[in-house]
Amino acid sequence: ASSPDDEWPEAEKAEKLARGAALKWASGVFYCPEKLEGLGQYRSRETQRNSSIQSRLKSTVQSYLEGVSVGLEQLRSAAQEVQSVCQDLGAAQWALLDSADRFQGLQQMRALMAEHVQLASVVQVLPQLFSVHEVFSHTLQLLRGQHLLEAHAELMMMEHLRDDILSQLHLRGLSSAQATVLSYFGGLQELNESLAKQLWDIVGSSLQLVREDPVLFVTAVRVIEREEKIDDTLLLEATFLPPGRPKGWRQKFYHVLQETITGAHFHAARMDAEGPGLARHLAALQKDIVSELRVVKDLMVQCVPAHYNILSVCTATYHQALTSHLQDILREDLDKQALFLLLEWALHVYHSPEMMGHPDLLPEVDVSALGPLMSPELMELTERKYVVKVKASVLVWMQRTLEVEFKEWFREEEPETDHEGFFQSALPVIVIQMLNENIQVASLITDSLQQKVYNMALEELEAFLGRLREALVQCGKEHQKDRTIPKYYVSYLLAMLNNNLALSSSVSSLHPDTAHREVPTSLRAALDRMQKKACQLLLEELLLDLQPLCLQLPSRKWLSGSQLVSSMCEVIDKYVKDFSRVKKPVFTLLLMESELLVASQYLRALMQKKMVCKSEEERGQLCDRLLQDATQLRELFCGLGLDRSQQSLEAIFALRELICLKDPALLSLEVLGFITKYPDVSDEHISTLLDLRGDVSKEVRHMVLEMMAQHPQVLPESYRPIFSTILVPAPELPFCLRKGKCA
Repeated sequence: ASSPDDEWPEAEKAEKLARGAALKWASGVFYCPEKLEGLGQYRSRETQRNSSIQSRLKSTVQSYLEGVSVGLEQLRSAAQEVQSVCQDLGAAQWALLDSADRFQGLQQMRALMAEHVQLASVVQVLPQLFSVHEVFSHTLQLLRGQHLLEAHAELMMMEHLRDDILSQLHLRGLSSAQATVLSYFGGLQELNESLAKQLWDIVGSSLQLVREDPVLFVTAVRVIEREEKIDDTLLLEATFLPPGRPKGWRQKFYHVLQETITGAHFHAARMDAEGPGLARHLAALQKDIVSELRVVKDLMVQCVPAHYNILSVCTATYHQALTSHLQDILREDLDKQALFLLLEWALHVYHSPEMMGHPDLLPEVDVSALGPLMSPELMELTERKYVVKVKASVLVWMQRTLEVEFKEWFREEEPETDHEGFFQSALPVIVIQMLNENIQVASLITDSLQQKVYNMALEELEAFLGRLREALVQCGKEHQKDRTIPKYYVSYLLAMLNNNLALSSSVSSLHPDTAHREVPTSLRAALDRMQKKACQLLLEELLLDLQPLCLQLPSRKWLSGSQLVSSMCEVIDKYVKDFSRVKKPVFTLLLMESELLVASQYLRALMQKKMVCKSEEERGQLCDRLLQDATQLRELFCGLGLDRSQQSLEAIFALRELICLKDPALLSLEVLGFITKYPDVSDEHISTLLDLRGDVSKEVRHMVLEMMAQHPQVLPESYRPIFSTILVPAPELPFCLRKGKCA
């Protein structure tokens, strides 16, 4: 037998803990001798406390015991009831087994009852079945008389009868008999088709009917709603779906309405896609759409249920149809006017108060949520097409302008002048005005189109300047053949320079953004090439008149005194007077280039090895003549407005110093100063000048050329070349003067 301590180890552990706790408490309380006097009080208090705890424990245990007793009693009662139920079920089972034979008779009675019910149902509908064809005829007469509600009521009755019979057959699995029923009610199909045709004809004429006879339209909508409710009911039950269901006549209503709108305006025969034809077509669309949307908003909305959202449906239909219609039109090869018209119509007219933003349509009509009429991709493509067409038009206009300008150059009268007396023509005004008009027209559409046309305009202007330059070259060739043609060749060249200035100053005004009016680098280069070519042709003309005079120097006749340079001055003065008919920036350039041309031609003439000084006296004459000529020419150009610091004639004065030097041994030092001042001078130039002196030995020449080889020169960035354009005739001697430097 196990001890109580083994059965309740938790109790033993609890008792030990309690004793330990009590011992610890007592040792703490009675540690001091003076506290032993209160031992009796402590004992009495603890005794009371133990008594209270024990009484509570007894009460708790007693309540648990009473609960256990009640539970046991209930279990005994439940067991007795379960046993009683089992006995009753057993008795019922034996009773049912005894009655099984009697149920066989009830089954036969049930079958007879079902058959009786079916026969009774058939007897009830026999009158209706016999009258089906009569009802068909009457319904057809009602439809012909447009009594739609009455006809539809009879049609629904016949359909209900047929569907009820088919449903009964379906539930009893008699599918083979359904074909007979459908054949008997075959006239329903014809009636449905006849009714539907009338309904869709009415819907197709709805915009006219709601103004003239809304009753017929409302009747059609009521019939459609009846059919929609029947569809919803049958679909909700989902047990048996009769043939032809669901009819979906509400969706058909929307479809017919949309087809009517689309067919009336957007499926017409091919229209004139150019010129006034397209404008008339778009204007008619604008007028008709606004008018019809007014009818929908004011009249049709009142004739249909609110959930039809008929105004939104019609608005979306017009919007989508227009989108497709514009795409179809844009597939044609349209001219620039037609493309502009479409862009303006889609972006501005469509949303304006004259169309979809009409006061009579707001606020119910809102196309902002339907997206743009033209997608961004189509818009970009159309803008590019427009730019291509404008470019072709601009090219034709510019070519025509150039042809007219070219013919004017050969007129027998001078070009026209402005209020200051400068030569000019109408070319820059025509070109800039034409380009600006196209840019301004494009700005009426979008900023992106304006920028595209602006870029195209600059490209075409650049190409035009190239063709204009080629025309100048062609005119120059004609003039070279016969200098009397054109008669006022120089004047028209000057006019072209003024035109070029006018174009240059007007280009910036074409830019759409006034804050960024920089001329592109390529166009600036084209303007510069045009200016250089005109200046070149003018200088070539001046050169043709100067060359006969330059060919006469140097010569001994020239040394002894002649009016050669005076004649040159007269030619120069004549041309500069002509140059004064061009505006100042170019006039100054022409003056500087003319002076450089005169200086280079004078120096070229000196280096043609036509003369060699035979004596010191002759060298003195040469120095005097050079001084007189250079001074006369310098004073001429100073008088014409060119400062001495801008003149290249100083090279003649410097060259004169080389000729006038008494001691040839000092030539190396003098030449070093000369090449330092004019770094583009070559060995051949210096050698030719030494030949001109006539007193330079081979040793001195060799020393000078060696010195030049030891002091190579680099051209400064701001240096204006003068000697590099002068070619020196090849020497007659077949040998080289020094190694590596052949003339």
